[in-house]
Amino acid sequence: MRDRHAIAAVLLVSALCASGAQAFDDATYPDLKGQWIRVSPPGQPAFDPGKPRGWAQQAPLTPEYRAVFAANLADLAAGGEGLWPGHDCRPPGMPAMMTAYEPLEIIVLPEITYILIDHIHESHRRIYTDGRDWPQEAEPAYTGYSIGKWRDEDGDGRYDVLEAETRHIKGPRAYDATGLPLHRDDQTVVKERIYLDKANPSALRDEITVIDNALTRPWVVTKTYRRNPNPRPEWQEYVCAESNNHVRIGKESYFMSADGYLMPAKKDQPPPDLRYFNRTRK
Repeated sequence: MRDRHAIAAVLLVSALCASGAQAFDDATYPDLKGQWIRVSPPGQPAFDPGKPRGWAQQAPLTPEYRAVFAANLADLAAGGEGLWPGHDCRPPGMPAMMTAYEPLEIIVLPEITYILIDHIHESHRRIYTDGRDWPQEAEPAYTGYSIGKWRDEDGDGRYDVLEAETRHIKGPRAYDATGLPLHRDDQTVVKERIYLDKANPSALRDEITVIDNALTRPWVVTKTYRRNPNPRPEWQEYVCAESNNHVRIGKESYFMSADGYLMPAKKDQPPPDLRYFNRTRK
């Protein structure tokens, strides 16, 4: 739907005003309005946009997860789907969603900053900036639970950087479509520094630090987004389930042929278990 992100922003502000919350001076915050589009080389993007995909990412994986990644690449080479959840319309989650496979929008309010991304389904990150502490219990989510703090780093009375930390991230997840894995324990912590380039206010940076038990050390990458100069950009709807021919049954991924029949996705793949179907043909 066109302009639904703008409508969402209006509704958020309206709800804020209706709740009796005090107005805030948005001049103290950086101008993050508009549509932000990822900056990366052509083709399927990698998690670290400055390096090619696959082993060339030089992710500091432990020996165990180097083996997991190798097995994943072998599955891809055989025609399988590997560890990337997006092929059957599961969301990429954090931190992969910040690759911005589709354009993103940022809405800054006094106690919360929203990051809206329409990919796989409409993902709404909520970064709480109201000074709260971590909840004792939190339901894991693909977007995780994020707490942030605005900082004025050059002392000019305006905020420059949004620092955020995300925990309680649900799996399964991977860094990008090559299936570069995160640990199965879902104990990932993602730290971010989000700020405008001082020399170019139409460039937005996101310095991402991933702390994960599949890594030998924290992995730091920087993503860049450019602001669409169109003041009224088009927001295209992304419905992953529409025309998706991938079918996941149990632990296997199959493919729906053009004539509507289930077919293997890779050589010598066993068929699904049909125990609940009557196999007797009349």
